[in-house]
Amino acid sequence: MYDLIIIGAGPGGVAAGVYAARKKIKTLLITDSWGGQSAVSGEIQNWIGMKSVSGYDLAKALEEHLRAQEGIEISDDDLVTAVAKKDGGFSVATRNGKTYETKYILLASGSRRKKLGVQGEKEFDGKGVVYCTTCDAPLFKDKVVVVAGGGNSALEGVLDLIHYASKIYLMVRSEVLRGDPVSQDKVKSHPNVNILWNTVIQEIRGTNVVTGVRYKNVKTGEEKELALDGVFVEIGLIPNSDFVKDFVQLDERAEVVVDHKTQMTSCPGIWAVGDVSDVLYKQNNISAGDAVKAVLNIYEQIKKR
Repeated sequence: MYDLIIIGAGPGGVAAGVYAARKKIKTLLITDSWGGQSAVSGEIQNWIGMKSVSGYDLAKALEEHLRAQEGIEISDDDLVTAVAKKDGGFSVATRNGKTYETKYILLASGSRRKKLGVQGEKEFDGKGVVYCTTCDAPLFKDKVVVVAGGGNSALEGVLDLIHYASKIYLMVRSEVLRGDPVSQDKVKSHPNVNILWNTVIQEIRGTNVVTGVRYKNVKTGEEKELALDGVFVEIGLIPNSDFVKDFVQLDERAEVVVDHKTQMTSCPGIWAVGDVSDVLYKQNNISAGDAVKAVLNIYEQIKKR
């Protein structure tokens, strides 16, 4: 039986692993990828200590840092599918058919992309419908595209596409942008970007690939069509909390509710950090800090136990 199983290897999971190793906690980290959501970012400028780093390079640096620690086991290319309570702790089942036992769990499982849920989205997924601008922006060189969303993800997507697309429509459901002011200024001032306020996509159209969308003004009810080559969906994230929903308190967004002094959940023995938790600000630096806080609290629990 492990003392601790860490689920996820973004900044939070890796920070937790480093501190758990230094505290000599018998730990297993399980992940299907490294770096979390930021792994696909073209450029990160707010990771403290580095002026600029690509998401790929940050993910590699996190992995290398954790693998350099002694005493921590790593099971990558695997995914946790179920957690169950048992006497003295928990059992953790994975996609690869393995089951592990642990006294404590730290959730750093992050989140996944939301989908529009409109006609044509599923049919044209990979044929013009995109969920990762960093990955696929170069494929739309000199093309006309739309980005759906109004938060940081959407703004960063627009900034990625500026280097490639000839015209970018940003469809925002409300009358305000929710992302960083610096990113807002860049998006609003670029001549190739046209912001459509109070609009939502109703249907994605095409033949073999995307050729356009039908969209609606949510205030007036007016519907229009727009010819374009690509649809980038950046409308938010869904926490990866499904496997603990039966015994850990979730909020209305399916985020794990935590005590922000310790990161402990409503279930004794389980802590949560990062995008899967109800932390107010979804930031890499905050995830890492909260993970350190959680492991220090877990260490105190181990000593008491």
